[in-house]
Amino acid sequence: MPAGLATRLKAQALSEGFAIAGVARLPGGERLRMRTAALQRWLEQDHQAGMAWMHDPRRQDATALLPGARSVLAVGLNYYVSDQQKPGIPRIARYGWGRDYHRVIDQRLRRLGRWLDQQQPDCRWRACVDSAPLMDKSWAEEAGLGWIGKNGNLISTSHGSWLLLGHLLTDLELEPDEPAKPFCGSCSRCLPACPTNALNEPFVVDSRRCIAFHTIENRDPSLPLPLHDWIAGCDICQEVCPWNEQHARPSSDPEVQPRPWILSSTKSEMMTWSDADWSEKLRASALRRIKPWMWRRNLRHLG
Repeated sequence: MPAGLATRLKAQALSEGFAIAGVARLPGGERLRMRTAALQRWLEQDHQAGMAWMHDPRRQDATALLPGARSVLAVGLNYYVSDQQKPGIPRIARYGWGRDYHRVIDQRLRRLGRWLDQQQPDCRWRACVDSAPLMDKSWAEEAGLGWIGKNGNLISTSHGSWLLLGHLLTDLELEPDEPAKPFCGSCSRCLPACPTNALNEPFVVDSRRCIAFHTIENRDPSLPLPLHDWIAGCDICQEVCPWNEQHARPSSDPEVQPRPWILSSTKSEMMTWSDADWSEKLRASALRRIKPWMWRRNLRHLG
């Protein structure tokens, strides 16, 4: 293996626009095994709600995604911007303000994979975004990007939790980074901040009580809980986190900049939009997962 390849790969990742990058070695250490056991308990307690894909057994074995995988590059895309939604308008989680992050991260990871091909022509790799059955936050923690906080989000000392994750699996044996140390300490501000009690214990998100789940994934015509002004996702447990208050860094990346309508459109305006209007507003957006009828359902549920 060429000396310093892991260091050069991480530098290449930063040049692609990722905010942070780290490397972990498969099969992972004790922390990764602990996270795998926690996922199994989470599933046994039905916290996944209607997300049946969380049961995919490949999620607990990264080599099932790339046989022979020995290392994983974990990257974080900073999606925080200084813009704010106008007061009183329906709230939309920041992850969906810009271009579909699945496309953005996947394209950049594939460029990294092709760069890796040039360094080691016989290597194999696979790009993974969160749509792949991979324990993405756990591997990011293993690669030193940050720790999984009490709100279930990965938190970085440099950027807080405003990071979208991606991974590049490879059969190369790359020099790993140290797993991240946890720094939540005695802080538990995120737990009581959740208005629907989805965080009824540290580190456990009950999707059945989560506004993000119900606004994005719930396909029922009615909703079982109040949305507290949110119609697409929810950022409350991130907004109250001290690490975000102190370390959020506005990104100048054009791919994460907000669409103007997200910052200013009112409920009454949105309720007049046709399916074609919604399709146009959500062109190349991760928010396309929310169908037009669901947007109207969510808006009506605001009261």
